[in-house]
Parts: sequence; structure tokens; C-alpha cells
Amino acid sequence: MNPTIRKLILMAVLGPLALCGSAFGQAPSRIVSLSPAITEILYDLDLGNHIVGVTIYCDYPEAAKTKPKIGGFANPSVEAIVAARPDIVLLTSDGNPADVYKRLHQFGIRTYAFHARRLVELPEAIRRLGAALGVEEKAAARAHEMEAKLARYSRIARASAAKPRTKALFIIHPEPLLVAGPGTVIDDALTLLGIENIASGARSPYPKYAVEEIVRRAPDVIFIGRGPMSASLSDKLLARIQSLTAVQKGRVYYVSELLYRLTPRTLLGIEELSGYLETL
Repeated sequence: MNPTIRKLILMAVLGPLALCGSAFGQAPSRIVSLSPAITEILYDLDLGNHIVGVTIYCDYPEAAKTKPKIGGFANPSVEAIVAARPDIVLLTSDGNPADVYKRLHQFGIRTYAFHARRLVELPEAIRRLGAALGVEEKAAARAHEMEAKLARYSRIARASAAKPRTKALFIIHPEPLLVAGPGTVIDDALTLLGIENIASGARSPYPKYAVEEIVRRAPDVIFIGRGPMSASLSDKLLARIQSLTAVQKGRVYYVSELLYRLTPRTLLGIEELSGYLETL
């Protein structure tokens, strides 16, 4: 797309703030991030040195842990944000309180809302963020790279569409039993890979699930999010569903938390799932 046309579109969608970085010829020198996902993206765009405040949950990369903390994701401290003297504060439309946005504007602090909840929305959201922060070319290149990888997985899934779909379950926490349902990045990843998420028909993104339902739906493969207690807590669960072929054949895999946040590392999480599925 012509750069001028892209800028006009960004202006129409996001307003003057969309071009604040480009207008000054460089990225804002002081950035506060109110989301772990946004913080990861900033480092991915080589803007880590401009970050002057993050939430207590911003733990990747390692350098993010050393940044000044401004509170939690759902309850950031406006006072701490103001004290950081940011040029711009980056919020997410999925989680940060609306009153924080309003209070920051009362202090005359510029804000930018990052809009991406689904996997397909991530590349374009990164393009827009890059344009807002004066790193449009780098963000565009990163977005293009992600789109190419997503398209490759989609082609592979279409090529095997004639075969019976593999059924999977992604367990977030074994006890209480919480799984990944509709509207999650995990569900998007499984769909992209041509896999049927047996919890996709649930009424909430992370529903409590019944053991009896797992047995009834009989997934071909079970993924369990790796955590400090996952292995010990899942032993009881696996004992209760040991009649399933997935358990008997060792198709239970402990996977990383790469799909828990929507960032460029999400592609690594998809690659991880794909690697296990290739062994089936």
C-alpha cells in the first residue's frame, strides 16, 4: 500500500495521535506500557530503551523486569504514571480500565489504545502501533513476516482438509479444571492448524470443564499449559481420564505459555503446537 494512503487511513481510524511519532520524526522518548503484551511488542520493535514504566506483570523480555512499575494491569496507578513523565501511555482495549484513560487525559497525557484480541488482528495492530511511535517501516516488516507465517500454516491446514479433523483440548489449569474456549488466541491457533478445539462451543473464553465432558468428546490430543504446579495437579486428572486413547498413547503434552499473550511470540507457540501435532 502507498505510504501516503496508509497514513490517511491511520488518521481516519485513530485520529492525529496515530501519527504522533512520525510527526516528530522519531519515536516518543518516554513510553509507559499498561500491558504485558504491549511491552513485549515494544521490545520487539527495538523500543525498550524508551520505556519508562510497565505493569508488575510485564515480565518478558528479562529487561522488562527492571523497568519502573506503575501497578497492575487492571489497577495501574495514575499517580505513578504521571510521575514517570511519559510522552505517551499505551493501553489495551482488552483489560485496562476506561477511567484510567479518562484520568490521563485530564492530566494532558497522550494515550494510544492498542486494538488486537484475535490472532488475525495482530499484524495490522502492530503496523498501526509502529506508525504511532515513529517506527512504521520496522513494524510493517514485522507484520508482513507474521502474515507470511500465518498464511503458510493456513495453506498446510487447507491441504489436509479432506482428512478427519484432529480433536484437541487445551487445559489452562488442571484443578480447578479450566480450558481454552472460543474467542481465545489458543482457539485461534488450533483453528489455524486445522484442529478442532472440543471446547470451542463453550459459553466463555476460559470455561470450567467437566471431566465427563472430556471423556465424552474424546480428544485425540491434550495440551496442558506448563506452570509450576501443572504436572502434579494434572496427575489426578489424567488418572480420571486414563481410558482415553490420547492418554494411553502418550498424546498428552505440556506446552509453554506462549499462546497466553497476543504478541509476535505467539507464532512460536503455534510452531510448538504444530511440532507436537506432526507426531500424531
